[in-house]
Amino acid sequence: MAQQGVQLDREAFSCSICLDVLKDPVAIHCGHSYCMSCIKGFWDEEDEKKIYSCPQCRQTFTPRPVLVKNTMLAVLVEQLKKTGLQAAPADHCYAGPEDVACDFCTGRKLKALKSCLVCLASYCEKHLQPHYDVVPLKKHKLVDPTKTLQENICSRHDEVMKMFCRTDQQSICYLCSVDEHKGHDTVSAAAERTERQRELEVSRQKIQQRIQDREKDVKLLQQELKAVNRSADKAVEDSEKIFTELIRLIQKRSSDVKQQIRSQQETEVSRVKELQEKLEQEITELKRKDVELKQLSHTEDHTQFLHNYPSLSQLSEPTDSSSINICPLRYFEDVTAAVSELRDQLQDILKEKWTNISLTVTEVDVLLSNSKAEPKTRAGFLKYSNEITLDPNTAHTWLLLSEGNRKATSMREEQSYSSHPDRFTNWWQVLSRESLTGRCYWEVEWSGTEVYVAVAYKNISRAGIRFGENDKSWALDCDTNCNRFLFNNISTPVSGPRSSRVGVYLDHRAGILSFYSVSETMTLLHRVQTTFTQPLYAGVWLGNPYGGSAEFCKLK
Repeated sequence: MAQQGVQLDREAFSCSICLDVLKDPVAIHCGHSYCMSCIKGFWDEEDEKKIYSCPQCRQTFTPRPVLVKNTMLAVLVEQLKKTGLQAAPADHCYAGPEDVACDFCTGRKLKALKSCLVCLASYCEKHLQPHYDVVPLKKHKLVDPTKTLQENICSRHDEVMKMFCRTDQQSICYLCSVDEHKGHDTVSAAAERTERQRELEVSRQKIQQRIQDREKDVKLLQQELKAVNRSADKAVEDSEKIFTELIRLIQKRSSDVKQQIRSQQETEVSRVKELQEKLEQEITELKRKDVELKQLSHTEDHTQFLHNYPSLSQLSEPTDSSSINICPLRYFEDVTAAVSELRDQLQDILKEKWTNISLTVTEVDVLLSNSKAEPKTRAGFLKYSNEITLDPNTAHTWLLLSEGNRKATSMREEQSYSSHPDRFTNWWQVLSRESLTGRCYWEVEWSGTEVYVAVAYKNISRAGIRFGENDKSWALDCDTNCNRFLFNNISTPVSGPRSSRVGVYLDHRAGILSFYSVSETMTLLHRVQTTFTQPLYAGVWLGNPYGGSAEFCKLK
C-alpha cells in the first residue's frame, strides 16, 4: 500500500466533523473514526444528556466511551501523507440541490456530466467513461444532464416512451400502442418531434415579425412624442404672448388656457408613453419567448420537448397599436389660432368663445385621432367590445353570480359573501371588476320584469342609492312595459323598440354614452353627451324579487 504511485481518496481518511485529514485518529465502538479533539468536543456538548452518539450513524453509547488513539490508523495516515493522498473533488464538482447527481456515485455524489436515454441514468465523468469505451454502450443516446428521465418511463408498463399518440396528444410506450391506444394515430416520438419542430419554427418567425412590427411602432410613438411636445411648447409660448397683450382683462383666461394645454399635453404624453411601455414590454416578452423556443428546439430529449412544447408555444395577445397615427397632425396650433381670435374679439370671446378654446385643447388626440365618429353598425361596435366580469365584492347578498361572474341572478335567499366595504347593501345591484376608459362596447342580456343597465363611478354610495339616482351613475331602466333613462334622480322617457338585449357604447374621452336595443338590427335608445371625470364601471340593478337576471354577453 506504500508503493509509489498508489493514491487513495482523501475523503476515506478525513474526519466527518472537521472535514480535514484525521489528526490523532480514534475509532469508536460503531467503527467510525474521528480526530480525537473533534469527537471529544462533540461529546462534551452531550454531557448534560449523559447519552453519547456517533455523528455519522447516530448509534448511542452509555457511559461515555474512553477514547484511545488508533495507532495503526495514525501510522497509515502519516505514510499516506508522504506518498500522496488523492485530492477530493472541489466543492463545485459535487451535486447540489439544483444539480443532477450521478446515479452511480456512493457517498457524496458528483454532478452528472451526461444522462443516458437508454439506461435512464445520469453519470459523472468517471462513471460515464464506459459509454465511450464499450461498443454496445457507444450506441446509447447521451444528452445533457436532466432530472426528468423518469418522465420517459411509462407508468403502466415500465417501458421507455418512444412513441406519441396524436389521438390523445401524449407520449406512450410500444406496449401502450397495442393496448389502450390500439387503433389510435400513433407515430414515433422522433417523427412527432420533427412535426412540432416545424411548427416551432413557424412560431418563431411570427414572433420575430411581431418584434419588428412593435419596434417600428415604438419609433413612430417616439416621433409622435417629439411632435406633441414641440407643438405644445409653441402653443404655450404663443398663447402667453397674446394673453400678455390683453393684460388684466384676459389674465385669468390666459392662465386657464395654459393649464389646459399642459394638462392635455401631460395626458397625451402619458398615454403615448403607456402604450410605448406596453410595446417595449411585449418586445422583451417576445424575445424571451423566442429564446425559450430556441432552447426548446435544441432539446435532444424528444419526450421532454413534447412535454414542454404546448406551454411554450402559446403566444399572448398582441398589444393593439392600430390607433397609432403615422400622419403629421396639428396638435396645439389651433389653440394659438383660437387665442388670436379671442384677442380680436375680446368681449364676445369672454362670453361665448371660451368653450371653443377649451374644446380645441381637448380635441388633441394622438392615438385615436384617426376616427372619433361613433360606429354605425354592430360590426363596428364589436371592434371595441370588452369582456366584462362582475365583482363579487360589490354584489348585493341576494344576488347570485354565475357564468364566470358574468351573470347576476336575484335569489330567494342570501348568498354566502364575506363582508366587504364595496358591497351594495340596500339595492340588488353589482358593479364590474374592470374599469372602463377609452372606447368600449358591451351587451347585456336580461330577463324578468325590470333591470337597470348602468355605468357608475367607483365611489358611488353603497347604501340607499340605486343607479341613476345621483350624479355618479347613469342608467337605462329596461322594463317590460316601457324604457326610461335615469341620471341624478331625473327620469327621461325613452322611445324605441324593447329588447331583451341592450348594447352599451362608451367613449370616455369624448363624454359619449349610448344605449342601443339589439336584435336583428341596432336601434339607438338614448345618448348622453357629458364629461366623465373618473373611470367608469359597468353595473346592473335587478328589480324582479326572484329569478330576474342580467348577463354580460361574450362578444368575441
